[in-house]
Amino acid sequence: MIAYHDTEWGTPLHDDRRLFELLTLEGAQAGLSWRTILARRDEYRRAFHEFDIARVAAMTDAELEEVLRNSGVVRNRMKVFSARSNAHAALAAIAEHGSLDAYLWSFVGGKPVVNRWRHAAQVPASTEVSDRMSKALRKAGFGFVGSTICYAFMQATGMVDDHLASCFRALGG
Repeated sequence: MIAYHDTEWGTPLHDDRRLFELLTLEGAQAGLSWRTILARRDEYRRAFHEFDIARVAAMTDAELEEVLRNSGVVRNRMKVFSARSNAHAALAAIAEHGSLDAYLWSFVGGKPVVNRWRHAAQVPASTEVSDRMSKALRKAGFGFVGSTICYAFMQATGMVDDHLASCFRALGG
């Protein structure tokens, strides 16, 4: 967890494949700990073709059933099958907006929202922006994108910098 925080979490991310990966993993994390998902990330990458969006969109029911037999992923049918439907929605967003990056970052005006919380208890679980993102993503056909999941996604991808003010990773800190 320390290495993830120190090298990845909160770093502005602009790669469609990695954004799709984190959106999928945040959805898989719903109701679980991030540690559980992070420990299984390599297996998720194998199961979902390194998160190649077009390849995930083309996965058959039989391939998704095989993923459900993989003990290295969370074997929740709705979460596993949502990866394919989310890939379809991501491809539609790419067609409409030019990239998944452009679409997702549009919710924060293309640049990170920088917060300067002093205590972890101040960090919200969701915001008006994550509410808007969640509503728009659901309307676009994405699943497992509730407001709390969207906010965690925004934090992970650097759309929101919620590193505490005292943290060496805080943007501009």
